[in-house]
Amino acid sequence: MTATVEAPALRAGRREWVGLAVLALPALLVSLDVFVLVLALPRLADALHADGTEQLWIMDVYGFLIAGFMVTMGTLGDRIGRRKLLLAGAAAFGAASVVAAFSTSAAMLIGARAVLGIAGATLAPSTLSLIGTMFRDPRQRAEAIGIWAGCFTVGAIVGPVVGGFLLEHFWWGSVFLLGVPAMVLLLVLGPKLLPEYRDETAGRLDLPSVALSLGAILPAVYGVKELARDGVHLVPVAALVAGLAVGYVFVQRQRTLDDPLVDLSLFAVPAFRTTLGGMLLFSMLGGTTMLFVAQFFQLAQRLSPVGAALGLLPGMAASTVSFLAAPVLARRFPARGLIAGGVALAAAGMATLVFADAAGGPVWPALGFAVTSLGVGPMVALGTDLVVGSVPVRKAGAASALAQTVNEFGYSFGLATVGTLGGAVVRAHGFAAGLHVVAGLAAVAFAVLVRFVVKNLRAA
Repeated sequence: MTATVEAPALRAGRREWVGLAVLALPALLVSLDVFVLVLALPRLADALHADGTEQLWIMDVYGFLIAGFMVTMGTLGDRIGRRKLLLAGAAAFGAASVVAAFSTSAAMLIGARAVLGIAGATLAPSTLSLIGTMFRDPRQRAEAIGIWAGCFTVGAIVGPVVGGFLLEHFWWGSVFLLGVPAMVLLLVLGPKLLPEYRDETAGRLDLPSVALSLGAILPAVYGVKELARDGVHLVPVAALVAGLAVGYVFVQRQRTLDDPLVDLSLFAVPAFRTTLGGMLLFSMLGGTTMLFVAQFFQLAQRLSPVGAALGLLPGMAASTVSFLAAPVLARRFPARGLIAGGVALAAAGMATLVFADAAGGPVWPALGFAVTSLGVGPMVALGTDLVVGSVPVRKAGAASALAQTVNEFGYSFGLATVGTLGGAVVRAHGFAAGLHVVAGLAAVAFAVLVRFVVKNLRAA
């Protein structure tokens, strides 16, 4: 009989905190995997004779399939067991990493990356929902989620450093082997440290809904990525329209099912919809602004790639500190005030970037990015905790998957919309002007978001 956790909140002990360390590994690796591939792409493309199209698929298929399968995997974990799904995904991720490392053709590597994407889609919702199961005390759960969220940023910081070292001393495939020891550790320790949970009352997985979710998310993500990369063309526009149309059919089907793939009633909870909307806005504007800041360092201020990375480093460190500090501060202050204050701080940081000068030094834009990043923690850490904590335990997997899908889609959508606008300004006026427009829009949007947070998170 699978244990079902619906007991009153109990404080977690040493076993749960050690289990959190095991759960943090997949979060670190999913983020790290994206950044190390950027460094390895030129070398592997030369070794595998990959043309431009194949290189794009090597880069993009991983993110496409993570976004496409996230909702399905979150709901599947609620039904068959979150630990079971996590361990199956870890095994598949480790095996696909080995295949990717020793690929002998571009097609073989694309296939391995596709499997990595599907396996990766099991990791984030499973780990996040298991955190909700293990840490029933609200304060401890917030702290655990803060640590988990901070691992994504740590992966972004460590990825280029570790990847650069490996590429300097070993062959390109070595970057894909980074995840194998961690997955082996998860497979060994997971059954001993992690509890199993599945919803005993859930019905069968609705396969037509799975197909519709993939038919909605995959074309939509492809469309916005291609629009961001190449501008307005018929194929990506058609893909985006098709994704939206299938998405409408998906939503209508969910309304008729007793056991839907996505429970739309969750959006009736103000805390749930407000935090999801806020996280979407942060991933849209925050990710796009980071890209423009990096370009500003290199193309407007003529810094080297290493210099640009150093300019971004204070912001990445600030976001990590913010992720960890937000749950601690939540012990003494209401989450609503911390989230609203963090959003206001992010707005101030964006406003600072509006005054970045191409002729000036890197200190001012680095400061603006760092202030923005410092404001991210409460929304992401406490917001994720509100999403998971505002739904019944049996629906935590689906809620976790929605939170992660929002982040995946938000970044792509931000590049396709705000990024395209900023790019047009760059072509017409210059890199500083493009950064000013993107940061200015973000500052206004975050200022408006403060009002919604104060209004809709009254009980938080």
